[in-house]
Amino acid sequence: MSNNKPIFHITGEKGWINDPNGIVKFQGRYHIFFQHHPYSCEWGPMHWGHVISDDLLHFQYLPYALVPGDEFDKDGCFSGTSLVKNEVLYIAYTGFINNEDPEQIKQIQCLASSTDGVHFTKHGAIITEKQLPKEYKPCDFRDPKLFYKEGFFYILASAKKRSGGGSILLFQSKDLKEWRFVSDVLNHNSEGKMIECVDYHEDLGLLLYSEQDFPKDNNHCLNIHSCEYEIGQLNNKGKFISGSPKRLIDYGFDFYAPQVMNDDHYLIAWMNMWGRNNPTSQFGFAGMLTTPRKVTVEDGYLIQTPVIYGQKDQTIDLEDEYEGRLSVGTIALEIINLQSLNIYLRKGEGEYSQFYLKDNEFYFDRSQSGVPINGEETDELSQKGIRKMPYIKKNIDKIYILLDKYSIEIFVNGISMSNIVFPKESSDIFHIDVVGEKKKMIIYK
Repeated sequence: MSNNKPIFHITGEKGWINDPNGIVKFQGRYHIFFQHHPYSCEWGPMHWGHVISDDLLHFQYLPYALVPGDEFDKDGCFSGTSLVKNEVLYIAYTGFINNEDPEQIKQIQCLASSTDGVHFTKHGAIITEKQLPKEYKPCDFRDPKLFYKEGFFYILASAKKRSGGGSILLFQSKDLKEWRFVSDVLNHNSEGKMIECVDYHEDLGLLLYSEQDFPKDNNHCLNIHSCEYEIGQLNNKGKFISGSPKRLIDYGFDFYAPQVMNDDHYLIAWMNMWGRNNPTSQFGFAGMLTTPRKVTVEDGYLIQTPVIYGQKDQTIDLEDEYEGRLSVGTIALEIINLQSLNIYLRKGEGEYSQFYLKDNEFYFDRSQSGVPINGEETDELSQKGIRKMPYIKKNIDKIYILLDKYSIEIFVNGISMSNIVFPKESSDIFHIDVVGEKKKMIIYK
């Protein structure tokens, strides 16, 4: 593997990647698939890249699980999910059939399976426009979430009404072959132009989805596309009954298309955003996935706890100020009665990333983080290279900062912000100014 690759984040061996797909534990190992164009650092005909892991920190590449080219997926094997049933690993995914007329594009839900987790057999289309109600567009119908409940298989799929607005549709099958439409599960249309990458976990009471061109919300939903969650349940009529407001899953610049593993409940997302430049293209790859995070639901909030990279190196009772060196590893902080916090990360000659507390919100500033990473956002904060995250105070505030070559992921009391940066390798200083009653820091590297 190239020395220019991240140390503990998944990328393609070469070329472009985006959405994680079908993350699952099968035959004792973690399998993570992802949207992959191996022949370019630009988006292209989607393959399913495939890695396996024993610890979610070290990954082994396997052959592509799905390659486009059949009648039902000739122009791409788009995003989907996995389900293990009767010792078989099933993949539901979207077959893409392109057309010069965008309204004549076909997006078809397809099925594949494997008994060894390496070699996959395609079974063709299972849900097409024949099962799609007439008021939805076959050209915007994708990203199946496959699950099993009480003797039936279900698929939740993203769709778009002909009148505009994103929806989430529910389909049911007894045998994975014959499917019927059940319902539009939401009681409202998307506030954005399209919903993508729906994910649902009944045992957590958790519905996740990504909304394209979501309206800005008080300087928090600033990325051109936003990822949200609701807490609730699907009822026996196939309607999602929400018991919470919609909330952002992640407050950083670079986070899209999250998926949560069915049993172990680790969340992984694409750590990038549509419309961004990719400085790593000079090294032959573009895009990476986030660090896996264990998720729980507590008091109506999605709580994310990252898989820690590194071995415990130091435990320090902090004074008000500390400076050290770390470019790849984890900084863990526990602070009682936090009053103020200002941290410089990946600091070097003329560059740094800054994370600080102001007016009961956390700010991340990457305006001086090295090679500029620009997007399509035009609001003032985005132009300044800033993202904000709410501070939900606890008796003991727990902060995790995960550093890799091109990323900084920050977790405060389970709320996350994920960001790509591109500093010089030599920029490895971190500096902490903190005021609180008791402050402990553990460094892993």
